[in-house]
Amino acid sequence: MDLLATTLILLGTFAISISLLLSQSWLTILEVTGRLTLNLIEWSKQQWQNRVNESEKCQKLICRVRDALLPFAREKGVTAVDFSAAEEASPVKNVKILRNESNAEASSTSQDKPDSNNSRLQGVKSALFNTLNGLKNRGNPTAHPIVEDKVMPPINPDDPLPQPAQKPVIHNESKPESRSEPKAVEVSADSSPKEGLPEQVPTPQDMQVQSDNAAASQAATQSPDDFELTPYVEEVEGGEVNVPNAAQATADVAKPGREDGSTPEVKSCNRDPSAYHQQHNMQLPSLELLDPYEPDDDGFSEEELTDLSLLLEQRLAEFGVKVTVESVQPGPVVTRFEILPAPGVKVSQINNLAKDLARVLSVKSVRVVDVIPGKSVVGIEIPNEKREIVSFRDVLSSGEFLKSKSPLSIAIGKDISGKPVVADIARMPHLLVAGTTGAGKSVGVNSMILSMLYKSTPQEVRLIMIDPKMLELSVYDDIPHLLTPVVTDMNDAANALRWCVFEMDRRYQLMAKMGVRNIAGFNMKVQKAIDEGNPIIDPLHQQAASFGHDKAEAPPTLSPLPYIVVVVDEFADMIMVVGKEVEQLIARIAQKARAAGIHLILATQRPSVNVITGLIKANIPTRISFMVNTKIDSRTILDQGGAEQLLGMGDMLYLAPGSGSPKRVHGAFMSDEEVIRVAEFVKSQGEPQYLQAITQSAEPEETDKSGGPKSAEDDPLYDQIVNFAIENRKVSVSLIQRQFSIGYNRSARIVEAMERSGLISTSKTSSGQREVLVGGDHLRE
Repeated sequence: MDLLATTLILLGTFAISISLLLSQSWLTILEVTGRLTLNLIEWSKQQWQNRVNESEKCQKLICRVRDALLPFAREKGVTAVDFSAAEEASPVKNVKILRNESNAEASSTSQDKPDSNNSRLQGVKSALFNTLNGLKNRGNPTAHPIVEDKVMPPINPDDPLPQPAQKPVIHNESKPESRSEPKAVEVSADSSPKEGLPEQVPTPQDMQVQSDNAAASQAATQSPDDFELTPYVEEVEGGEVNVPNAAQATADVAKPGREDGSTPEVKSCNRDPSAYHQQHNMQLPSLELLDPYEPDDDGFSEEELTDLSLLLEQRLAEFGVKVTVESVQPGPVVTRFEILPAPGVKVSQINNLAKDLARVLSVKSVRVVDVIPGKSVVGIEIPNEKREIVSFRDVLSSGEFLKSKSPLSIAIGKDISGKPVVADIARMPHLLVAGTTGAGKSVGVNSMILSMLYKSTPQEVRLIMIDPKMLELSVYDDIPHLLTPVVTDMNDAANALRWCVFEMDRRYQLMAKMGVRNIAGFNMKVQKAIDEGNPIIDPLHQQAASFGHDKAEAPPTLSPLPYIVVVVDEFADMIMVVGKEVEQLIARIAQKARAAGIHLILATQRPSVNVITGLIKANIPTRISFMVNTKIDSRTILDQGGAEQLLGMGDMLYLAPGSGSPKRVHGAFMSDEEVIRVAEFVKSQGEPQYLQAITQSAEPEETDKSGGPKSAEDDPLYDQIVNFAIENRKVSVSLIQRQFSIGYNRSARIVEAMERSGLISTSKTSSGQREVLVGGDHLRE
């Protein structure tokens, strides 16, 4: 091309010269033309010399590399090295999942095309690197290959062989990259290496990759029990040392020697031992009781994710919505595409196309996330072709669950990116769960219960379980964490809620006497007094003794109060049987019971407004919605749509406390056999200590746990309560409980006795109070 241009310029110059010879100033014109011709000839000569120099440099570089490869070829047994395909090689385009990082590189490579000489040099360099990798990996098949750089640096034949730059690594656990075998390169046997040529050494990128591979291999060989956060070592009587794992203790903690030469014995336990563990020999369940699940590698590859991104942009453009896929976030069940709408495109336009997108993309459903906190993009969640099982064991062995110190920690599942989601019921402080049949609601409730069994002892957490179906929670009968057997009768369930209200009031009175604000402060103060050897006498017992109890009885001392969690598997059935009274009891517990350490987990498969009323929703801000049938049900539980687009089988929307937008979580799965194994192990650790007063009804012939007599008229507090009612002109069961610090059953019997005597009315007001029908002349001494 350059030779043809030069020839044409010379011919044109001579033609002009001949035409100008006929003019009068032909001498001057001839001189100028001659100088121009000489300059053109000199420029062409310089261009040809530059090309010859570059060719010579390439030849010298090839010779140097050939000489350097000869000793390696003889040592590794390579007999031929071929450079024939070097000139045909071209740089490979790097494919990234995050398109916002690769757009700049793609545009630069498309605009600045290398000329033929640069392509030739790039091909030579690619063949050389493949040959070096082949020699390097022949004796070590796990070595990381050297990846060629897309931009070729300037090559000087006098410089040592350049080291290749490392390509950015795409973090995707779906499939390993396929590695092609290096091409054969022919090496002459007569060649000898030159003196002073440095040997091929691993680059810093190679060393980092090898270090990461070694760490990953070491982590893969460890069991879940080895992932303890901090080795807990405590020396006890008899020369024993308690550590979280015996194998880890021998590696991380040197066996200390004593002055007498003895060595302490290493004792294994599965978590940091508390005072309860040491005194009662209580062992928490092991992860070996749960089944491991092998992760699937059938997720989307990087090429498939890139194709899906382009397809999503194309399909939205067909509907008149122009967007750009900024990033892709693959997960175990769904993949989120974060798109940036073009200026002027409303989010409502994209939201209205959810069903159309599901149709054109041939998927079950598509969920549009209007707002992603901290980002200016819109999320589109598309289900994977093959969903991965979220193992309950994986979530329990995660760092998030192990770091949590609260005994009320629950493992919910994993988010769309595969990160474990762990919550604390103490911070919720109550939880409302809804979902249609087959959505995974019962499995989710079981995962919450098992999480507490893995994290707490009976002295830390006590449970009250209400199961109208008589099947879901019956496996937990007789575990030592229960306060009462699993309740299946709804009338007994209402009594259990009334007992919770009484226990809440009693705890508030204790905290007021102790001058603390919550159960954590109360337990800390009581435990400190016990450790110092000065236990605190129960102040409420002293008050009860002043009303006629036996003062010679030894006063009881205070002990730390356990958390109480009430689990209701089917809340709608209890509402239908008992009625509005249950709603009021739940509302009162939800309003006040947080500081007292009493928490609710309410589950229902019918999220209608008759079941989940505004009063309940106002006091239970934390909610979980599995798949529901209609958008109206989704609004009932979450105050917004989206739950009707879930996939079922544990797919949920988790509305965390203090968060206005729900978070998509895939619930952890455990089989019925796993639940039975864990429950049987917990039962083997001790016998339950039931409180019979929890489910007792307020019949006159029964005696409550406060020690009152069977006849209400013979009660020593009867006359005082009658005088109190006449003076205040109103009375109710709860008012008597708070005023005289007695139980619900005893208070209800006294109120019924006053009703039979004609002292108070038989009907109740809206607040549950009764009117007093007698005057001051009925006051008793």
